[in-house]
Order: sequence, then C-alpha cells, then structure tokens
Amino acid sequence: MRNNSLHKIRESLMMSKAELARKANVSPITISRIEKGMKCRMETKRKIILALGYKLSDKDKIFGR
Repeated sequence: MRNNSLHKIRESLMMSKAELARKANVSPITISRIEKGMKCRMETKRKIILALGYKLSDKDKIFGR
C-alpha cells in the first residue's frame, strides 16, 4: 500500500526512524505511519523533506504525486 519512497530513502541514508523524527521535529509514530502509506499534512512533508537533506522541489521523489 506504500505510495511513497520514504522508507527506501531513509534506509539508503542509514537513518533510523527515531533519527529522522528528531531531525524533522515529528514523532517516530508519524514516520511509521507515513512509511505505511498513510496521509500526512503538507507541513509534515516539508519538515521530512528538509530533514532528509532534500530540496522542497524533490517532494515527488519522496512522496510521489
């Protein structure tokens, strides 16, 4: 059911869910939910994109369309 690449990208950066959550200032549960394909707010996506070291214009690479 995954419609995003968050899990794959996070693991390719050798980053744990907890580490990403801390950098993005969201809860690890939020990261888990998003990786399972659940929806999230635009602001949450923005925080995650920046925490991964991507540009906001790369959002489709992480979250799809």
